[in-house]
Amino acid sequence: MERIDSPEKLKALQQAAQKKQEEKESFITMCGGTGCQGSGCQKVIDKLKSEVEKRNLSDTIGIKITGCQGFCEQGPLMVIRPQGSFYIRLEPEDIPEILEETIENKKSVDRLLYTDPESQQKIEKEQDIPFYKHQKRLVFKNNGFIEPTEIDDYFNVDGYSALAKTLYEMSPEDVIEETIEANLRGRGGAGFPAGKKWKYCRQEEAEPKYLACNADEGDPGAYMDRSILEGNPHLVIEGMIIAAYAIGAHQGYIYVRAEYPLAVKHTKQAIEVAREYGLLGDNIMGTDFSFDLEVAEGAGAFVAGESTALMHSIEGKRPMPRQTPPRSVQQGLFGKPTVLNNVETFGNVPLIIMNGAEWFKSIGTENSKGAKIFSLVGKVNNTGLIEVPMGITLRKIVFDIGGGIPGGKKVKAVQTGGPSGGCIPEDLFDLKVDFDELSEAGSMMGSGGMVVMDEDTCMVDVAKFFLDFLKDESCGKCLPCRNGIPKMLDILTRITEGLGTEQDLIKLEDISKTIKKTALCGLGDSAPNPVLSTIEYFRDEYEAHIHDLACPAGVCPELIYYEVDPEECKACDRCKRACPVDAIAGEPGGDPYVIDNKICISCGTCIEECPFEAIAVIPGQQEGSEKVKRVAQK
Repeated sequence: MERIDSPEKLKALQQAAQKKQEEKESFITMCGGTGCQGSGCQKVIDKLKSEVEKRNLSDTIGIKITGCQGFCEQGPLMVIRPQGSFYIRLEPEDIPEILEETIENKKSVDRLLYTDPESQQKIEKEQDIPFYKHQKRLVFKNNGFIEPTEIDDYFNVDGYSALAKTLYEMSPEDVIEETIEANLRGRGGAGFPAGKKWKYCRQEEAEPKYLACNADEGDPGAYMDRSILEGNPHLVIEGMIIAAYAIGAHQGYIYVRAEYPLAVKHTKQAIEVAREYGLLGDNIMGTDFSFDLEVAEGAGAFVAGESTALMHSIEGKRPMPRQTPPRSVQQGLFGKPTVLNNVETFGNVPLIIMNGAEWFKSIGTENSKGAKIFSLVGKVNNTGLIEVPMGITLRKIVFDIGGGIPGGKKVKAVQTGGPSGGCIPEDLFDLKVDFDELSEAGSMMGSGGMVVMDEDTCMVDVAKFFLDFLKDESCGKCLPCRNGIPKMLDILTRITEGLGTEQDLIKLEDISKTIKKTALCGLGDSAPNPVLSTIEYFRDEYEAHIHDLACPAGVCPELIYYEVDPEECKACDRCKRACPVDAIAGEPGGDPYVIDNKICISCGTCIEECPFEAIAVIPGQQEGSEKVKRVAQK
């Protein structure tokens, strides 16, 4: 393996990689990311490889096992390039038909194509599917084209050209100024300008300086950073080397939780290969600049995503935040100046260096430039990873990219920013998604989690769910988090049980404001957001729980009851057999069944089992039930 000691040597390797790719007539790219692995893609991949070999197609057909391609719920996914045929939900037995029809006869297999839920039309080309059509892929652009474990694939998309330009044409100050001019804001949550952070760190006189990448990503339902590392680790490594050159660091760390085994594996492999090619280590690309990287595996603590806690963890300590200032750029890892950015931030750096600050600034809004990757999950037809330009509206994300709400339900809210984010109601869906507008609406960008909620979602229960998560994940170091979050959770629990009072809403708001003012770190500062935003936008639901003793969404077990519709009940006995507390009376083939709500625990099993949709959830409480008697005592 030749070490790259000049831009010319890199260019030769890139040309060789391109020539190698051109030798194939077409490539079959199979998603091998964690999402598709969970859908059984490995069996499909094994069948594909064996069938291509069996049919003697290896000389003309290339196979690439890529990282996540975004459309996770439709996996396992396959794209045949360059024609662009896009197949979903594959099984091993589909492979022979694909090779015969699409590869040999140049015809699509209609039954494997994506069906648009509105028009009910089959869509063959990946770029024509609404989920992809409305995106603006920058960092995520090559995830569906390259094999993450093959550096030749990264060379083929001009990989490490930005590094060569940096080392041979730019000074560290040039890199910093270009990043400042691009107004690249950190994608990890706070949105602090990356270039300014680098400038402050470079100005510090203390040595050595360190660089760290936050790939902890502990938000429920968020998997953006994981998927970038799984699918294109060299992009992040290249961005980190450029940043290290800018600040004068010679050692860096990628902090990724051990629960992401594929991301850890691919990142370690990429680091090793980059080192062998002379892209990491001493005298990178034949220059006098040296920098090396290692992976630090975290144990999965949510609070470790906070900058100072993360650095404590890298040092081998318990991940607990410390008081700031001093900031990390002054005293970070091992007490030395340190720059910490997240995976997506570093992924943008090579793009800015190659295309220029003006190009990057042409995308997005006045104060939020470029694109942002979100994990779109929850009550939406198309779930997965999306990359969209800053300034796109929530409505376009939910309805154009996400395909609307399943079952014709009405959308109620979108929570952005992870468990510490706020819930934005449908009447604000036309606001622009950027750092500033989300904050003004009582939420935040966060790392990019986006959870869609429909009319069957109880917003009080949502606030309780996220407070429960944050209570468990708080490190407990400071009093506001340690005592305040459990106290808020207790109040929310009482409200969902019909034991709340109007005074509880005042207490929730008071405690929230106190925590935001006094908490030690960002976890505590943002923890009240789900509570404050749901009280602001969905106060009527809180008041229904308190005054009407009813859960309008039919979620909170203590504030609903079940009723059998005698016109729809077929006396099939399935609900009775499924009931865990024997609360249903009736005989097979006889009169309609009846639910005794004095016994019923509102678990929902009967509704799941009923094939005739004969059981309804009624908000409130049935007269004379034990629930009414208990609640009446409050």
